Amino acid sequence: MCNDELIPPQADMTEREWLRAGSEATAEGPSMRTTGRVPQWVNRRTLLGGAMAGAALTVLPSPGQSPASAAPRLGGPRAFPFPEHPNGKGEFAVLVTGDAGTGDEAQYAVAAAARDLCQAEGISLAVGLGDNIYENGPESDDDSEFQDKFEKPNSGIDVPWLMVLGNHDCSGLIPGSGGDPSRGDREVAYAATSRRWYMPSRYYSVPLPAADPLVEFFAIDTIPWSSYVAQLDPHYRWDGPYMREQRSWLDGALRASRARWKIVIGHHPYLNNGKHGSAGSYDGFEIGNYTSGVHLKDMYEKVVCGRADLILSGHDHTLQILEPTARTGGTRQVVCGASAKTEDGTAHFGHPAAWQNFSDHGFMVLKVSGARLTIDAYTVDVANRKATLAHRAHQTRPVASPSRTHA
Repeated sequence: MCNDELIPPQADMTEREWLRAGSEATAEGPSMRTTGRVPQWVNRRTLLGGAMAGAALTVLPSPGQSPASAAPRLGGPRAFPFPEHPNGKGEFAVLVTGDAGTGDEAQYAVAAAARDLCQAEGISLAVGLGDNIYENGPESDDDSEFQDKFEKPNSGIDVPWLMVLGNHDCSGLIPGSGGDPSRGDREVAYAATSRRWYMPSRYYSVPLPAADPLVEFFAIDTIPWSSYVAQLDPHYRWDGPYMREQRSWLDGALRASRARWKIVIGHHPYLNNGKHGSAGSYDGFEIGNYTSGVHLKDMYEKVVCGRADLILSGHDHTLQILEPTARTGGTRQVVCGASAKTEDGTAHFGHPAAWQNFSDHGFMVLKVSGARLTIDAYTVDVANRKATLAHRAHQTRPVASPSRTHA
């Protein structure tokens, strides 16, 4: 193992600073690659400290665990089916929400506004980007909070919801710490009884349509890489078997995918202009194996960037459609975490953005056809439960060429 030797976090550098750093290093060593992966010339150093990551440690129970499975299983009884064909507009239309699970008026308002669009847009799938059950996650796989903070607000949006885990879903003693990843198993188990909630395992993939995929979603669990406290259970350590298995699975699944469009969904973003910052320096921390998300940064850069078309994330309670750049290898980061909470109205960082909003509630709609991928961003007036289309972004060429193309 690396014994705390980490890549120095650089995730909150501007694009220009990132490219300049590569140019300066080129004079001293091998040329820099601009594919979004971590360049090999970066000097490794031992980062001392870890006060934040160790400040609230407590011994957590370590239940018997089996290797995480990426193979989908059947959903709950009478589960809403995955779409087998595009809608009448020739698209798979997907509702995207994040950080929604409060059960309060704002969540209901955003869901109501989204419900009004579902029929008009032919939406046949939804995504929940984590923090599904605030503030501590469910206490059991039949916790009443599943009804109060998911089923009731989303009544009428009768499609499968691809769900991923957020830090609040895996709280330890501290709400939102991500200190007890095993709590996420309750959300996996809940999928067996819900018509909407789809989470066959802690990470998984869903190709649409299954037989001849146009788009494939890769759902990942970012929590053990980005918790606010160190993971004491060896199974969930940043370098433990669970994270190694997940990383290996994602690498292989992206490589093997036959889909024209590839979309990675996970709670924590790679790049982010909101207050939480980007992977490698979350919340201003750049020490230790946790808190900063430095190992998640490494995974995004080496496994995802330049291979997936989109990274869809929440965590920051904002709406952001960032620009694909040399740094990301052409992969676009989208942050959609304002479905129940909002932030301070201020951009804290300067990553190139096509559009961003730091003060309004909202959601997004992803439309996928053979010809293009479209992202519609909506803001929501909570008082009247109405959505307004605020921005539309298009992409016509996949980042990575699939083994075959669709019409």
